[in-house]
Amino acid sequence: EADGERRGGIPAFLSRHHQDGGAHVEVHSPSRWFCTPGPLGFLPRGLREAHSGNQGLLAVQKARGLFKEFFPDKGTKVELPELFDRSLAGNFPQTIYCGFDPTADSLHVGHLLTLLGLFHFQRAGHNVIALVGGATARLGDPSGRTKEREALDAERVGSNARALRRGLEALAAHHQQLFPNGRAWGSFTVLDNSAWYQEQHLVDFLAAVGSHFRMGTLLSRLSVQTRLKSPEGMSLAEFLYQILQAYDFYYLFQRYGCRVQLGGSDQLGNITSGYEFINKLTGEDVFGITLPLITSTTGAKLGKSAGNAIWLSRDKTSPFELYQFFVRQPDDSVERYLRLFTFLPLPEIDHIMQQHVKEPEKRGPQKRLAAEVTKLVHGQEGLDSAKRCTQALYHSSVDALEVMSDQELKELFKEASFSELVLDPGTSVLDTCRKANAIPDGPRGYRMITEGGVSINHKQVTNPESVLVVGQHILKNGLSLLKIGKRNFYIIKWLQL
Repeated sequence: EADGERRGGIPAFLSRHHQDGGAHVEVHSPSRWFCTPGPLGFLPRGLREAHSGNQGLLAVQKARGLFKEFFPDKGTKVELPELFDRSLAGNFPQTIYCGFDPTADSLHVGHLLTLLGLFHFQRAGHNVIALVGGATARLGDPSGRTKEREALDAERVGSNARALRRGLEALAAHHQQLFPNGRAWGSFTVLDNSAWYQEQHLVDFLAAVGSHFRMGTLLSRLSVQTRLKSPEGMSLAEFLYQILQAYDFYYLFQRYGCRVQLGGSDQLGNITSGYEFINKLTGEDVFGITLPLITSTTGAKLGKSAGNAIWLSRDKTSPFELYQFFVRQPDDSVERYLRLFTFLPLPEIDHIMQQHVKEPEKRGPQKRLAAEVTKLVHGQEGLDSAKRCTQALYHSSVDALEVMSDQELKELFKEASFSELVLDPGTSVLDTCRKANAIPDGPRGYRMITEGGVSINHKQVTNPESVLVVGQHILKNGLSLLKIGKRNFYIIKWLQL
């Protein structure tokens, strides 16, 4: 080992980093990692023939449409279905991971499918890892992109990574608290790949890792070919991205016995690089599973780059907006989305769709879909908030308005002006409209009220001189919702009631 070459077929440099603890681990489940000496302890030995008729978990998710492709088609020592067949003697819980690059400070709906893929494995008793790409986000993944990502500095990436970590942990907590299935679950762990890259030296890393990748193979990847043919070309940083993602897979295989990587269908090239790297170094089988990409009604991929992201952070997309996104799904998409985005059993989804045929005006599947997703992302309180906002906006419910918080009103009426006013004795409708800058001064503003263009708390007011009444114009929570015309809202918070 003095020459730094190899240790048991693995470069000594890589073996050294296998010893490194690397990252802080958060476990959101009472179950623990199954540990045996070395990464091969997770693989039952002596298995040679695939039990293709007993795919269990994989077959169920394939039927839901969640799992799209399996790579490779066949392993040399063990096949993918065997890893998850708990009826085989000696089979242990497996470890599966998916990566999330912190190019923004929130996940979005496009990430939700891969998270659900992890959750389905966890629910079946397997251990899952959500890997935040605190290092790889500095390079930028070229997959599925026509031009290079905007470069992010280390401070921004670090801040985004911390926000993503909080978001992942919140989703895992909601999943565990609100969607139990009566079975023993595996663990959910969040890691950051900056933990194992920040101490590495560039030349050492390239010398140890670079020799195991062939340029012809790397250049043949569809994501690389697409970018090389584009007017902008491809930077070296982007080109090396697939090598770092491959090394991530290797590191997790070595340290956690991780044999499966999940990713969107645009990640197949990167997953393949990881498979080839691990197989070349260890001779062992690992696998990739791709999931479908979620697109808009125009066919565009949903995400930050496309400018149509539906965010999972409340600061960027409120529970009401998330709820409405799914409520508005057309009939020809809703059944597929119920299969993809919820844990509902397939027979229950079939029943929901049968009822929908009888009563399509009730939009039952859309409402169930929206409720299930909103509860997973924002918890029960978030779902309750989304329903209150829906009642207040679309059903003119004064009761819903009265129990809404300032935050909910600001989320619901994002474009609305928010004013804090002192309620003086004798304050009239006209005074209120003028103090909120909701109507023009002079006769025109006066006529807007008398002609029925103003409402307070969903009730039309036509007398400008009417004095505000607590309980009618001013709700119990000290708020008034002023609407001018059809779309202009003003929120007034009254002080010193």
